Amino acid sequence: MMEQNQSGRSLLKQMTLREKIGQMLLCGFHGTEASGDIERLLTEVPIGGVIYFARNVESPEQVERLSKGLQHIARGRGNLPLWISIDQEGGMVARITEGISLMPGQMAIAAAGSLEDAYEAARISGLELKSMGINMNFAPVLDINNNPANPVIGVRSFGEEPEAVAEFGVHTIRGLQDACLAATAKHFPGHGDTDIDSHLDLPVIAHGRERVERVELVPFRAAIAAGVDAMMSAHIYFPALEPQRLPVTLSPAVLSGLLRKELGYEGLIVTDCMEMDAIAVHYGTVEAAVMAVEAGADLVLISHTAKLQRESFGALVQAVESGRISEKRIDESVLRLLTYKAKRGLLRMDADEPAAVAGREKDNAMSLAAAAPEQAERVERGDRSHLDVARRISENSITLVRDEEGMLPLKLERTLVITVATEVTTIADEQLVQAPTLGSALADCGLEVVDLTVSPEDVASDSARLLQAAEAEGVKQIVVGTYNAVNPSGDPQRRLIGRLNRLGKPVAVVALRSPYDLLAIPDASVYVAAYESRPLAMQSIARALTGQIPFAGKLPVSLK
Repeated sequence: MMEQNQSGRSLLKQMTLREKIGQMLLCGFHGTEASGDIERLLTEVPIGGVIYFARNVESPEQVERLSKGLQHIARGRGNLPLWISIDQEGGMVARITEGISLMPGQMAIAAAGSLEDAYEAARISGLELKSMGINMNFAPVLDINNNPANPVIGVRSFGEEPEAVAEFGVHTIRGLQDACLAATAKHFPGHGDTDIDSHLDLPVIAHGRERVERVELVPFRAAIAAGVDAMMSAHIYFPALEPQRLPVTLSPAVLSGLLRKELGYEGLIVTDCMEMDAIAVHYGTVEAAVMAVEAGADLVLISHTAKLQRESFGALVQAVESGRISEKRIDESVLRLLTYKAKRGLLRMDADEPAAVAGREKDNAMSLAAAAPEQAERVERGDRSHLDVARRISENSITLVRDEEGMLPLKLERTLVITVATEVTTIADEQLVQAPTLGSALADCGLEVVDLTVSPEDVASDSARLLQAAEAEGVKQIVVGTYNAVNPSGDPQRRLIGRLNRLGKPVAVVALRSPYDLLAIPDASVYVAAYESRPLAMQSIARALTGQIPFAGKLPVSLK
């Protein structure tokens, strides 16, 4: 890192203020091609990078073309190569789901219990993302999910034990960074003990400093010790850490004080999206972008609106020109950004080769990469060996919580299977492709199935139809796949299962996302936690229910 840092200083001295501030912006856009709004933005503003969402994805091949196109535009303007980032956590939060080796999510990985598999899942994901030109992943989630009512973290977490979250997090960081991706620990200093989604409002965590040290900070300290490239700030207010009512993203006391000075973190600080309501409603995205840089952020994430991106850039330039922010403060962040771009292969270390940046010759500096970062070898996305890792983790994650009736494995009898369909419960989920039903997966395992699907909002109106199917004389056993029944909106699912239990037929409940559903259905005598409803998870659930594989998972959270 020392050589990259020295060369970064050489380049920094030759950059204009606009070039430097541009490096501090990470922008989202609409579309699947390197044209239109994003081409105009890259032409007008020397931004440091972009973020992909599902709206930017059609296929891995298209994403690879898009990445190359964006880097080509930046290079053609004489700008530095871009960070190309994504939220590819695995499981229920993944922007690319087809044509790759989609790994199970973090709680499923923790339930499967293998640190080695956690590393390998991250390394494989990193290699496949890298093959598409992506060089920064906003993962792993290091929030400790110890609040069953948390609406936004849940199965995105490795669980409720600080030490376990730290161990799985460190192995994930190493896997991603061994694939030459920048890993990002999020959401500092912890989003796990909230009951409000920061996409929608500003959560407050009122725990004292001692508790935050003992619980929330444990995995983030471990991530720092492991050399994580980036840390994402949470849009959460911690009164114990910040005397003013400021979310962490805007808090000098937390970012510059706690994270930089006390914890000694030297990597990149990136904000969560500044268009989330926790920020936008209370402070305004543009003003908050300036406040975040004042607080110590290096990279400001604005995910959706080109107008806000341009205005934030202008506001930051104005803040420096007016003396509100010193150029020295900007230089501190830009030097880090240049250093880590070099570390991850975006900049070549050619001290004797001049580099053209913004149309001028820059001597004794890091030259621009001639193309998108080179691959040491061509990675076969969706390789069989990669898929085998995903399958092993998925099968080992399925958790039998209770079977008081000895119902499992399921008998080879006519079975009613009701699948409560996947729904978007938070903006983090984005656009979910509906998985195969649990019934179809069980039918593939040889069971005679009556396969019914119902959306969460239609459970109440469809309950008569579902009960009629359950009462049919030929149906001997019932399996219900719930989806976030623990949420306040889950009352119809809970009432339906209560009525099914009164029919006198064996009923097995499978939680297709939140394992906390059992807290809402305490009279479920047969209960299985699966943590997600992706196609691979459905196959694993069916195989476990029919006895083809053992229930090997262990709960990473308490169900008391």
